[in-house]
Amino acid sequence: MAGGIALFVAFPPLGWWLCAPLGIGLITGSLYGARPRRAAWVGYLGAAVFLFPALAWVRTIGDDVWLMLVGTESLFYAAMAALAALVFRLPGWPVWFGGLWVGMEWARGLVPIGGFPWARVAFSQGESLFTPYAALGGAPLVSFAVTVCGALLAHAVLVRSRAWRRAIPVALALAVPVLTLALPRPGDEGRSVNVGIVQGNVPGRGMYALGDEPAVVLKNHANETKRLAQAVRDGKLPKPDIVILPENSTDIDPYQDEFARQIIQDSVRDVGVPTLVGAVVAIGDEHRATRSLVWDPVSGAGAYYDKQNLVPFGEYTPFKDIVLALWDRAGLVGRQSVPGGKPGDLKMGPVTVGAVNCYEVAYDGTVRDTVRAGGTPIVVQTNNASYALSNLPAQQLAMSQLRAVEHNRAVVTAATTGISAYVTPDGKVSWQTRELVADMNVVKVPVRTQETLATKVGALPEWALMMGAAAAVVAAWRARRRGDQVRND
Repeated sequence: MAGGIALFVAFPPLGWWLCAPLGIGLITGSLYGARPRRAAWVGYLGAAVFLFPALAWVRTIGDDVWLMLVGTESLFYAAMAALAALVFRLPGWPVWFGGLWVGMEWARGLVPIGGFPWARVAFSQGESLFTPYAALGGAPLVSFAVTVCGALLAHAVLVRSRAWRRAIPVALALAVPVLTLALPRPGDEGRSVNVGIVQGNVPGRGMYALGDEPAVVLKNHANETKRLAQAVRDGKLPKPDIVILPENSTDIDPYQDEFARQIIQDSVRDVGVPTLVGAVVAIGDEHRATRSLVWDPVSGAGAYYDKQNLVPFGEYTPFKDIVLALWDRAGLVGRQSVPGGKPGDLKMGPVTVGAVNCYEVAYDGTVRDTVRAGGTPIVVQTNNASYALSNLPAQQLAMSQLRAVEHNRAVVTAATTGISAYVTPDGKVSWQTRELVADMNVVKVPVRTQETLATKVGALPEWALMMGAAAAVVAAWRARRRGDQVRND
């Protein structure tokens, strides 16, 4: 339980990142020496203590959903803990334990219903000594490094040996984060773009954040775009090359509604540069798409990207007939969203941006494919209105920080209610908004094209770590079977 609490406080908004290896060390200590069945229960308890506060933002949807989500996700930690009880018998077990943790996070991001990769250990390290590992092996390597560090600290306490031998795992634990200071950092390439960021705010809160009047959200963002244009004319802000609006910045389909189309066209013409609009658009009579839509001040709607990783029960309803019969709230989804099928590389003025929508920033492959397709800078359009003032916006910003380092790309986030931000390629938050206010700015963003090793090799480090852990489990299981046979003889 103490380990779960320590792991939670490592995550934003507290962000005490050093508590992550400490928490994992405490969890390791509680599992060490336990039989697999007992380890599973202890792992489940530690996970629940961690996830209940870490995922408290889910309570906006309902306490029942919060309880079910934490209950389900904790099962992955229980399975990992049971396997860890086996590998603790092997030499070098902190490494195998780190691989098991990576495998558990991989499985969480895959199943059920598309996975839920939130609250991975790496996402507690938005700006820490561990963060540079993201450029070598992405989020999985960061999680691995933090876990191994914590397990090494536990090893020094748990394994009985002479003092000088205990000093070795302590020294190795300290070396894991310190070694990142020696890693080379990509340099500036001498190219930049001025990006306008608009946060229009919304009238409602919680599940009804968009309010009763559909046009209000659209008008708020159009008016804030015009305010940005006026600030540029007055010399208060530099002229942008492109402007980014949030996900759901228009809650009326501009393809089908002339009123919405005219409001967007008027505001984009006023600012005078290509603008990325977040729109929910109809797909046929029964479906919809969450779309990043390039709007030109002259020609209007153009290229677009449709969100690929959809939010279950928010944008579509799994097991629709059963769920709708059991929960009235499921009907709030309305039309079912359909996922897009291509990366979000969108040509806008002098650059090709990498469009990522909200929930997708947690998915390694989606962000990586967008960067590989030529997206720079990365643009995260998000609608956190239902979760304003919870721990979700800060957690999501930390993900953007990690992605910036992972891919050597600046990240620009535009949110309906906040947190809108600009993150430099080295993961530092250069500018951000407060929540629940209308705001805008123009930021000068470097355009980087050099790929990191993580971008090039993709999921290979993750698979290597998981395969190593799987081999360790097999070896430990066989050793246990041999031991049981010897005792029986």
